Amino acid sequence: MRNVSNVLARKGNRVTIVAPEMTVIDALRIMSEQNIGSVVVMKDGKFAGIMTERDYSRKVILRGRHSSDTPVGDIMSTDFPYVGMNDGVDACMQLMTSHRLRYLPVIEDEQLVGIISINDLVTETILTQAETIHQLQSYIQS
Repeated sequence: MRNVSNVLARKGNRVTIVAPEMTVIDALRIMSEQNIGSVVVMKDGKFAGIMTERDYSRKVILRGRHSSDTPVGDIMSTDFPYVGMNDGVDACMQLMTSHRLRYLPVIEDEQLVGIISINDLVTETILTQAETIHQLQSYIQS
């Protein structure tokens, strides 16, 4: 059974961090430059939330706010369950589905160690299935 540590080992645990005081437009520039859909918001060295493209569209654009004078902390999503390195991929997928999330923070010893996305979990599931198919083919042929 694959778990979060397998996902982070494959994709890495690099996250892009911004402060809650940063303007949304500056965070969007960073996201565009790095071709990512979210940034992690840290306050006083602790995980505070995640700002996503969805947060921008729903909490800035649709509310008539301006990204140049809105701080990230005002629109970030903060109500995240978190997972640990030993949590299984299936459990993470169920958690994301039940909470309608696309990202989960990975916390160990009260410290952020990475972020996993629904795309990361789907990729891990596909890789696991491919390995199973290969093992079955090898078994059948031997």
